Amino acid sequence: MNPTLANNPYAQYQQTQIETAPPERLLLMLYDGAIRFCHTAKIAMQNKDVKTANANCIKVQNILTELMVTLRMDVGGDLARNLFDLYEYMRNQTIQANMNKDPQPLEHVMAHLKELREAWAQAAKNVAALKAAQATA
Repeated sequence: MNPTLANNPYAQYQQTQIETAPPERLLLMLYDGAIRFCHTAKIAMQNKDVKTANANCIKVQNILTELMVTLRMDVGGDLARNLFDLYEYMRNQTIQANMNKDPQPLEHVMAHLKELREAWAQAAKNVAALKAAQATA
């Protein structure tokens, strides 16, 4: 077991949540993290905290990269390609914000992330409702 997890019950709980979460919950967790890190980077830039801004921009970039590599182009068709392009755009905006220490591009990235998160949350609810209806039929 990871020594950090062994001494931290909260970290153990978080790890268990990730390991046991269904795919749709993991997706929402990624969006939540990206939004949170983006917000933290923006605030850090405004406060001239370059180290914190950089660390959080990199976290956003890593999440966007993860979202990009998990897309199933063979199944998702145009939707997957469009999402890939949007994730790539947001990743590039985050890189530019980090390089220039300009929080403005992060505002755009957060707006896109929040909109996508809401869409995925609604899709997850719709699928759950459909599964529940099929189970009772």
